[in-house]
Amino acid sequence: MLLTNVEVEGGMVDVRFDGATITEVAAGLRPTAGEEVIDGRGGALLPGLHDHHVHVLAMAAADRSVHLDGHTDVAAALRAADRRLPPGAWLRAVGWAGAGHDLDRHTLDALVPQRPLRVQHRSGALWVLNSVALQQVGIDDPSGRLFGSDTLLRERIDPEPLDLAAVGRRLASYGVTGVTDATPFSDMSGPELLAGAALPQRLVLTGSPDLDVAEGPAGLIWGPAKVVLADHALPSLADVVDQFLIARSRDRAVAVHSVTVASLVLALTAWDEVGVRQGDRIEHGALIPADLIPRIAGLGLTVVTQPNSIVEREEQYRAEVDADDLDSLYRCRTLLDAGVPVAFGTDAPFGNADPWRAVAAAVDRDLGRAEGVDAATALSRFLSPPLQPGCAPRRVAPGARADVCLLREPLSNALREPSAELVATTVLDGTAVHN
Repeated sequence: MLLTNVEVEGGMVDVRFDGATITEVAAGLRPTAGEEVIDGRGGALLPGLHDHHVHVLAMAAADRSVHLDGHTDVAAALRAADRRLPPGAWLRAVGWAGAGHDLDRHTLDALVPQRPLRVQHRSGALWVLNSVALQQVGIDDPSGRLFGSDTLLRERIDPEPLDLAAVGRRLASYGVTGVTDATPFSDMSGPELLAGAALPQRLVLTGSPDLDVAEGPAGLIWGPAKVVLADHALPSLADVVDQFLIARSRDRAVAVHSVTVASLVLALTAWDEVGVRQGDRIEHGALIPADLIPRIAGLGLTVVTQPNSIVEREEQYRAEVDADDLDSLYRCRTLLDAGVPVAFGTDAPFGNADPWRAVAAAVDRDLGRAEGVDAATALSRFLSPPLQPGCAPRRVAPGARADVCLLREPLSNALREPSAELVATTVLDGTAVHN
């Protein structure tokens, strides 16, 4: 494949791929016989974007769910969906923000009494089930509120077909050629499903510390082990240290889910005991007090954060987060200034999957304005290597992988108004997967 008239690092060149590798980057390259040629028309050619924190199976499941948000009439949405579905079918709703309603089993029974219903909080950590659903999964909980129960529900509810291909196409339309799935899989059923989906993205998986990744399916790249510090029931320091040590025994780094100050302090204390290894990272870092930034930098940790959350949940944060902590939400600039590597993910489907929205949010944020960065810096947080988030961006250069994103405009124009609509072509391993 030959891409002509493309902007690479500020200059107009042509770029040739030989299979999965970039072989030439120069002006005036001539096509060979039978070579596919795409005229870039002056658009910027970037390395393909890598979303460093997503949940692919949950994205596919969300596509067949009722979507709730802070402005949705929850009762009306659930009743309307109930009327549409055939008798006995599960009703699944996601994105409930918890603002103004405190859903429990009895509330859901009053809305949808005859079919199994489960509603997921927008954080992904909580499911609320009605009585029919609880009976079908064999759980007798007075409130119907189940924390950290994804694996249990997946085991007890007959799986429905997931359109993973649609997820892959959507990501490719954003210029995304790779994702890190941050789901803490405890067995290989999820990774096997992902491996068999033939997504047009390079996949990096985390999984739980005790997952035997050596037994995993071929074609997957294993990143750090995911350690979840659940906010509703923080584990003891000894338990966290044990999780770190299990990961170390399997020669793995750790990626620690932290969205509160308490969980962050707990994680840092565990790192103090166990030590840090290359690849260790903090996921989300939703609340990082200023006095902990030097400690994070001193340990050499990376922070993988989601600036889109600042925009998508601004109303919720203003209502629920202490005013003194608002400037500590989803830090970026102060971390970078302190020498902390920072990479971006979207946390899809718990955040919008479009990385260009995250870029825009990182630039133009109302909460914590001092944490804003320029658009080029924000975009570069999606361009770092899959296993080295926050490091120097990958380049379009001879010898690099032929995973690229062609924009319709020069980069300077694109950075003025970041948008996925500017993505013209996405190439993975030298083959166009979106055009």
